[in-house]
Amino acid sequence: MKLTPHGLLRRETAEAIAIPSGALAASLLVFGAFVATQGANPFDVYYGMYRGAFGTWFSFQNTLLRAAPLMLTALCTALPARLGLIVIGGEGAVVVGGLSAASVALAAGAWRAPPVAVLAAMFLASLAAGALWIGLAGALRVYRGVSETISSLLLTYIGVALLNHLVEGPLRDPASLNKPSTASIGAANALGNLPGLEVHWGLAYGVIACALCYVLMHRTTFGFAAAMSGGNVRAAQLAGLPVKRLVVVTCMLAGACAGLAGMVEVAAVHGRANASLVSGYGYTGVLVAFLARHNPLAVIPVALLLGGIGASGGLLQRMAQLPDATVNVLQGILFLAILASETLYGRLRFARQTEVRQAAPASAVA
Repeated sequence: MKLTPHGLLRRETAEAIAIPSGALAASLLVFGAFVATQGANPFDVYYGMYRGAFGTWFSFQNTLLRAAPLMLTALCTALPARLGLIVIGGEGAVVVGGLSAASVALAAGAWRAPPVAVLAAMFLASLAAGALWIGLAGALRVYRGVSETISSLLLTYIGVALLNHLVEGPLRDPASLNKPSTASIGAANALGNLPGLEVHWGLAYGVIACALCYVLMHRTTFGFAAAMSGGNVRAAQLAGLPVKRLVVVTCMLAGACAGLAGMVEVAAVHGRANASLVSGYGYTGVLVAFLARHNPLAVIPVALLLGGIGASGGLLQRMAQLPDATVNVLQGILFLAILASETLYGRLRFARQTEVRQAAPASAVA
């Protein structure tokens, strides 16, 4: 029996919704058992997580603030996945992007540049730094055969070491005593809030980036070529596609998104570069990308979900007397569940039944 394209699409859509949802439900059950061993009521914990993430307007805005960088860092993993690559070094791109943005802002401030020019320079510097950082991992993959997973992770450690060296040495503000930092970029150069919200423009950057990346990877010849290269490299090469260039360019685009997240953190949250840039958004973005099945549009709601989980940590600490890092346990469980659920695609009974129903008319005609 031959599966029609419409039937295949319906099966893939059903699996893309059912399997991650099941993984999330299983993770919540395991997490409930975990908090029960800590003496907390799981239902109270679930309610506290909901209230801390979406229960009030204040908590929802806090969720939006945390979701903004997650959208950008998730794209750092989601875009290369289109070519079959697993890039997990978004944290390094965030760090170098934020460091570059702060350095450019300080240099532009010394020349008394207008705020618009400073923000534009920060924007471009963060894109370039992130693109070069992850682009290097892509180049190592195609030209030297180095695993992009390992190289991007090791580049993260290099980026963090570079940040520590500069903010504790050449770029350190003498006034930053307990927490070494660069000088402030200035309130005039800060990234403002969206109209009517206590949420900075980084959220808009994240949503726009996800939409543009979806169009690029799913509605253009570039995206089709990337998908073909990821599906069968040999066939793509025989078809004349520039596979190496596709890998490097895609990795550069992915890194640019994560680098922009670093600029947002500097310009809208911290106002300077310091160790706070190493916040774990790059690693959580990997989880967001896998949960979204590397679909840039699906990244948006998943980032809101994971951002809400992170935002609820403080309320759990007050309500259930649990450590603030308890939500990290849930994220770890969820990541393991997502990885384990990958083996279920194409094996679920309802998916096979859908295939049979869609294939039956075609076989009857034959």
